[in-house]
Amino acid sequence: MTDELVIGGHRFNSRFILGSGKFSLDVTRSVIENGGVGMATLAVRRAHSKDSSNILDSMPEGIVLLPNTSGARNAEEAVRIARLARELGCGDFVKIEIIRDSKYLMPDNCETIRAVRMLADEGFIPMPYMMPDLTAARSMADAGAAAIMPLGAPIGSNKGLLTRDFVKILVEEIDLPVIVDAGIGRPSQACEAMELGCAAVMANTAVATAGDIPAMARAFKLAIEAGRLAYLSGPGRVIEGRAEASSPLTGFLRE
Repeated sequence: MTDELVIGGHRFNSRFILGSGKFSLDVTRSVIENGGVGMATLAVRRAHSKDSSNILDSMPEGIVLLPNTSGARNAEEAVRIARLARELGCGDFVKIEIIRDSKYLMPDNCETIRAVRMLADEGFIPMPYMMPDLTAARSMADAGAAAIMPLGAPIGSNKGLLTRDFVKILVEEIDLPVIVDAGIGRPSQACEAMELGCAAVMANTAVATAGDIPAMARAFKLAIEAGRLAYLSGPGRVIEGRAEASSPLTGFLRE
């Protein structure tokens, strides 16, 4: 069965998106290959470097680049970063990150909506990182978002899918790929997000802080695939208040 992820008209065989911000350049390629990653984020400042350490050199051939606007505090700054990424050859995809809260690093949904509209008008493929709010998600979709990326928990926390119920609402109500981004700390949590019907999962800290980084990337790959297959298969019913035998309890003694 072919089960491709489609974002902005582009097709992906993998539903694991790698956030590369916390990886040293010498392991980036290995993580991408072990995780079967088809798309990876990058900070523009790591691609626009005067020294020899350029993250673009660590990206395998065929990987789709998802530059992010990390550091932007408003829509205008996000647009400038996206334009620079395009000039550097990173393509038209852009992950919009607009954060003014320096303590909790929560995204600014209002400025993000503005940035989505501005970037879509310039031919970019915007993928906004956002607080999981249905009204904001609808506005982003109307503004031209190609996908929405609600947080699962605060950035870098590894706390898991704390926003589960809100993410589920977005999956049910928004006709765009919903990609859980930030906070996923274990492969089991990535699997849970996929079982909800999310289109993909993005992980960074959970892999980068693992004891065996390439092995953890593979674990995430397998968990995401398992969760997607479970969602497509249709999970079995849940019974409350009683038990149900898996085999008949009567009749065999009469044989």
